[in-house]
Amino acid sequence: MKKQDKKCVEFGRRVRNLRESRGWSQEDFGFKIGIHRTYIGGIERGERNPTLTTIHKIAKALGVPAADLV
Repeated sequence: MKKQDKKCVEFGRRVRNLRESRGWSQEDFGFKIGIHRTYIGGIERGERNPTLTTIHKIAKALGVPAADLV
C-alpha cells in the first residue's frame, strides 16, 4: 500500500472542508471545474497530487487564493 504524502492529505482536507461549506457534492464541484468526481475524491483523500493548473482551478471555483489551499 502506497503511503500518502502529508501535504496531499492536508490539501485534500482543506479542499473538502471548503467544498462542503458551500454545500457542493463532489459531483457538483467536479462539474464546476471540469474534473471527474472520482478524481476530486482522490484529491480530498490525499491519494492524488494535483498539478498547479488543477490547484488554480480548484481555488478559483472555491473563491480563495491558491495559496490558501497549500
